[in-house]
Amino acid sequence: MLQDRDKLQSDPRAESWRDTAPAGSGPSQTTVDASQLPKQAIVTLRRIEAGGPFPFEKDGIVFGNRERLLPPHPRGFYHEYTVPTPRARDRGARRIVCGGPRRQIDNCFYSDDHYVSFKRIAGLTSG
Repeated sequence: MLQDRDKLQSDPRAESWRDTAPAGSGPSQTTVDASQLPKQAIVTLRRIEAGGPFPFEKDGIVFGNRERLLPPHPRGFYHEYTVPTPRARDRGARRIVCGGPRRQIDNCFYSDDHYVSFKRIAGLTSG
């Protein structure tokens, strides 16, 4: 389960995939510890883990990774979720994209610039 922000521990599985990927296999990734995410992102992660409910109709749709900024996987592997932005009139630019089975949060990435860049979220466990 998603632990309290203050109790989050670094998860060695959440280290940058570039550290284990062969040279030239894709873009490098940086990480962000879950405790450093905005509180709205923590709420979104809890909703992902619980299977919803989600506040936006497009939450949970397939993320195509057309920008090729995330590790390559077949279409349907990644799903995107909105991280609400305070005072935004629309969905805003912040997203969490998770790979693998739904409700699993140990392979998620955070973007605060509408997919221009991603950071792998460290310090999470599914359970």
